[in-house]
Amino acid sequence: MNGLGNKIARRRKDLGMTQTEFAEDLCVTRQTVSRWEAGSVMPDIDKIADLAKLLQVSCDYLLNDEIKEDETPSIHTDPVSRLLKDALGKKVRFTFFEDEADMDLWNTVCEIVSLEGGWMKVKAQTKKGELEKLIPVSSVLSIAYEKEEE
Repeated sequence: MNGLGNKIARRRKDLGMTQTEFAEDLCVTRQTVSRWEAGSVMPDIDKIADLAKLLQVSCDYLLNDEIKEDETPSIHTDPVSRLLKDALGKKVRFTFFEDEADMDLWNTVCEIVSLEGGWMKVKAQTKKGELEKLIPVSSVLSIAYEKEEE
């Protein structure tokens, strides 16, 4: 196995993904992933960014054998993740991209309960009762903090 192949295989396994699941997410075959990991074929350059995103590592980490895994920026070091981490447990209101509006959370005070990858778990009190759901971070256009009651 080559350096890139080792990195792909190790991160894929760390994330608990099979080669088949990984391949489906990248729109390639399982055999293609197997060849990448074995080092017999290199991924096309246009797949590197998709690989990095799915593996939650930087492109530099994937392509540079001198960068060690502990130097790899984690998903939580990007600015959006840091901001969301600061919002954990706070009362917020979301606005969504028009094509991804979540009607259950429309104009509703929510609490961000947890973050994982590109998803956040939120809790809200709605007319139907307490609601807890996962929403994709990518669907959120903005987050406004609610004033804390004194």
